[in-house]
Amino acid sequence: MTDSADTNAYAHSNAAEHARLDKARRLAAYVWHRDITSAELLNMPMPQRRKLAREANANPPSTDETWQVVARLLDEKDAWATRNPGHPAARRQHTDEKITWVKPPVKPWTPGDH
Repeated sequence: MTDSADTNAYAHSNAAEHARLDKARRLAAYVWHRDITSAELLNMPMPQRRKLAREANANPPSTDETWQVVARLLDEKDAWATRNPGHPAARRQHTDEKITWVKPPVKPWTPGDH
């Protein structure tokens, strides 16, 4: 086998899948606590996602596949938190950091604004 064949075989192995899911869980936890939705995450440019991963102390995923898993985990956590609003794990802890990653839309200025 060549090195690329070995790499390709690993990429689809159970060990690689486990590592990818572990990374996705860590990223999803970091992102969820910052109140970033799956849609907002997937709309981020890849350089910004890589920076977000580094801030979460994770090596940035090399493929979009891991980001898709992160988005799915965010949706699952949102649904769970909606069903369990009183549970301590349903409370986000760093929502003030969302603006660092997701900028609110800029409201156009109109002459009547002060």
